[in-house]
Amino acid sequence: MIGNSVGISITFIAYILLMLGVGYVAWKRTSNLSDYILGGRSLGPMPSAISAGASDMSGWLLLGLPGYAYAAGYEAIWIAVGLLAGTWLNWLFVASRLRTYSLAAGDSLTLPSYFENRFHDTSRILRVVCAFFILLFFLFYTSSGLVAGGKLFETVFGLDYTVAVIVGTIAVVSYTFFGGFLAVTWTDVIQGLLMFAALLLVPIMAINADGGWAATTAAMEAKNPEFLSAWTDTDGNALGVLAILSLLGWGLGYFGQPHILARFKAIRSEDDVPTARRIAVTWSGLGLLGALLCGFAAIGYFETPLEDGERAFMLLVDALFHPVIAGVLLAAILAAIMSTADSQLLVSSSALAEDFYKALFRKEASQEELVWVGRLAVVGIAIVACILGLNPDSKVLELVSYAWAGFGAAFGPALILSLFWRGMTRNGALAGIIIGGATVVIWGNMSGGILDLYEIIPGFLFATIAIVVVSKFGDEPHAKILEGFDKAIKARYHNLP
Repeated sequence: MIGNSVGISITFIAYILLMLGVGYVAWKRTSNLSDYILGGRSLGPMPSAISAGASDMSGWLLLGLPGYAYAAGYEAIWIAVGLLAGTWLNWLFVASRLRTYSLAAGDSLTLPSYFENRFHDTSRILRVVCAFFILLFFLFYTSSGLVAGGKLFETVFGLDYTVAVIVGTIAVVSYTFFGGFLAVTWTDVIQGLLMFAALLLVPIMAINADGGWAATTAAMEAKNPEFLSAWTDTDGNALGVLAILSLLGWGLGYFGQPHILARFKAIRSEDDVPTARRIAVTWSGLGLLGALLCGFAAIGYFETPLEDGERAFMLLVDALFHPVIAGVLLAAILAAIMSTADSQLLVSSSALAEDFYKALFRKEASQEELVWVGRLAVVGIAIVACILGLNPDSKVLELVSYAWAGFGAAFGPALILSLFWRGMTRNGALAGIIIGGATVVIWGNMSGGILDLYEIIPGFLFATIAIVVVSKFGDEPHAKILEGFDKAIKARYHNLP
């Protein structure tokens, strides 16, 4: 516990009430499923970019990445490089095309519906398989956020970990339940800016308090000279190719994250994408740098080693700031957790409402009925994720890495090729999604030699091979879809609304 300050308590309560207020306003503006899932495709460049970044980074940016930097030193730089490259490439190659083609493919609201319409899959099997992997991996991803919330409330208020996880779950579910995509996006903008400010301010203050950057690096070197090398681990062993590729491989995950891709579909116009890309890359780059510096600063600042490096940001805030300011900065962790968990819950509930309930059971369901099914799904999924997150020994970064790999391998190759390759078929997409997701599940539970490679890399590779091979040697692409695809490409250069 780092304090019982009234100032911190008031700050947290005020913050949660503000988020609930945003959810209420968004609720009044949500009238149909398109509003609930994509906000009516009306986002400007700034909310699109900040929301995508905030929903992407989550609690691991303020807990997991500083914790890794605290434990590994400069080795952690490789993850940041991979993630920043993935952010830029995703906005550069995927954003515009996905916005256009999701409209051309029957105004698809969800990723499963996009794949179904893109490949004219009347069997619904492609849609259901996509929805299955979304629900599977989002349970782990959402759990990572709830674990981060548990650590936050446990550290700040001395709450029992189980109680802390439950309180955080209720807070996130409340405004996602009512407001849907608009609530999630608006709160993401507020939370993203708060995260950004905290990640810049805290390491600057910590490094200055320690005597400057030279003093910080000297302290890191005194504790372990290997902290200052990006080419060796903390034991002084050279990082092999597998280790560096595993760290850089995090960047591949961006192409398959449903909650990030949803922002591309929701942006109001292709013309806004270049501006949004610049904002997103700048936000992500400075945020990643700040997270690394928090971990490095904690190495130098704390003489006694921390039992849990993932608490480094919180302990720096407690040591450096007045309780009222500390409350605002610690709310940035809550912001990071909520901004991602809400997006994950929304995409998961959309998969249940749109891709299971409507597709398989109630094709004639009204818009109002689907919105309420989505809201109830938010509650159900949150309960399961909460149960998974009740283990106090869970590591935020470990949970995120597994889910991140799952989405990246299952959906990344299928999405990229569906946007750029006319020869891709329904069976190719199905094979790629299944093999990519299955590879992550199998590879992630094995170890030794090449099996120590981060599972997203073999998953991404095998999925790509499966798509190409099955598409090449199977049935021809559906003629109707190719025609629609050609029209979408042409319309792309004529400002398709």
